[in-house]
Amino acid sequence: MNPFLLFILVILIGSYFLDVVVDTLNVRYVKTDLPHEFEGYYDGEKYKKSQEYLKENTRFGIFSDTITTPIIIIFILVGGFNAVDRFARSFELSAIPTGLIFAGVLMLAYHIFHIPFSIYGTFVIEEKYGFNKTTVKTFILDILKTWALVIVIGAILLSVVLWFFEKTGGGAWLYCWMAITLFQLFLMFIAPVTIMPLFNKYTPLEDGELRRAIEDYAGAQDFKMKGIFTMDGSKRSTKSNAFFTGFGKFRRIVLFDTLIEKHSVVELVSVLAHEMGHYKKKHILKSIIISILTAGLMFYILSLFINNQALFAAFKMGETSIYASLFFFGFLYTPIEMILSIFGNMLSRRHEYDADAFSVNTYREPESMITALKKLNVENLSNLTPHPIKVFLSYSHPPILERIRAIRAERKAHGA
Repeated sequence: MNPFLLFILVILIGSYFLDVVVDTLNVRYVKTDLPHEFEGYYDGEKYKKSQEYLKENTRFGIFSDTITTPIIIIFILVGGFNAVDRFARSFELSAIPTGLIFAGVLMLAYHIFHIPFSIYGTFVIEEKYGFNKTTVKTFILDILKTWALVIVIGAILLSVVLWFFEKTGGGAWLYCWMAITLFQLFLMFIAPVTIMPLFNKYTPLEDGELRRAIEDYAGAQDFKMKGIFTMDGSKRSTKSNAFFTGFGKFRRIVLFDTLIEKHSVVELVSVLAHEMGHYKKKHILKSIIISILTAGLMFYILSLFINNQALFAAFKMGETSIYASLFFFGFLYTPIEMILSIFGNMLSRRHEYDADAFSVNTYREPESMITALKKLNVENLSNLTPHPIKVFLSYSHPPILERIRAIRAERKAHGA
């Protein structure tokens, strides 16, 4: 058997079984007794509901993976990629347009295939547990807007990568890395004002106690920002969140309207103090640098497999091409990506603890922070007791009970 094909099959099947085992362990690890910290926040019925929500999402995730993984394997084994390549080449265009057609067909098929899963997740599971507020119209518009963005942005990026690999020889990976990095940084600046408003409405927070409290705290921390906005998250879900976006003077604070409805002013400012902590501790900058370095590693390794005859034979391809190399490399890169994501999540969890500590030591309302986190977890039916292996492999935030313990320890250590 072709060694590349064997490696890819092992990765696909191994990843599937790893996910099934870890998700099964995670569900079985759920504690039936309500943790003491959440007494008064969860009643017995709602806590049971949160466990059912976890179980149903887990079963659905395993089901969708059980359908998707064999289809991908069959598609590879029967030469599906070669059939798409022949279709793309039938237009007799140059390499870049042919590559765009090849990528477009595959991406369109992928998105269409996943629509039924998205429909079930949104209109069955999320609806059943009281989260869904998405209308059919919004759901369809979201799909069309996402496709439009993928077509425009994806076409630009793919064209740039193909051009560099065709024209610049051995140094192509370096030029691609620099170009994609600049493009990503550009998107970070323009996304808040051009892309994000395509999906949600952003309204300046009206004058009042909350706005004054946020501005007073931001001023005390010398935190410059463009404005404070509310986002109509309630048009899709009852779940709550808050985030910062943009850089420098373009930074914006964004609060879900559902968050404002359910939390006190002190709780909201304590949550925003946590988000400011990420900026003050340079977590955002560190994450961007790591992302840039990771992209460089990816492009360098990719350059080693461009037009590799044995790799193309694994996919039963009749001809080699740079554009198909990009897709096939994605399969080979999976284990590296998994390892990098584990370390990335470890760093992210450390950053969350640091940002919590920043909130405690600057806003000095640790109990309000804890109350806000408890409410968020209850409102979103989050799993209070995830399995340690699940946390290690995929959690970007520490489990809530560990965060609460760390916040209380920080308060005790610094007298907040």
